[in-house]
Amino acid sequence: MWAHEADAGRDEGTKERPVVVVVAVRKRSHGSELLVVPVATRSPQPDTAAVEMPPRVREHLGLGNDRCWIVCDELNRFAWPGPDIRPAPGKREISPFYGKIPGKLLEQVRTKLAEVAQKGRMQVTKRTE
Repeated sequence: MWAHEADAGRDEGTKERPVVVVVAVRKRSHGSELLVVPVATRSPQPDTAAVEMPPRVREHLGLGNDRCWIVCDELNRFAWPGPDIRPAPGKREISPFYGKIPGKLLEQVRTKLAEVAQKGRMQVTKRTE
């Protein structure tokens, strides 16, 4: 679930989408907490901070041929494992993982996140379950 959905009073996201894990923090007592950013197929608005995913990475992850962007001005924070985890479609094994993105792309995402945070434009939605 993302900020606009939470602001509308929803308790579930309107659609399932892949995400990029940018930070994972292991909790001593129970599981981990993840910070993730969404992957979108719709071209970002000019004021949206996003990094386009290269075609080879999309292919590696099984995301198809359509262009997609990693949106960097919104984080979702939730417990792992948790109710928001869904299996990745089209994989042989039932798993929520699409795969890894290259370190260079992850670094671009983290740099963009830092720029957004420094400008005070970061939206963080915390899943409470």
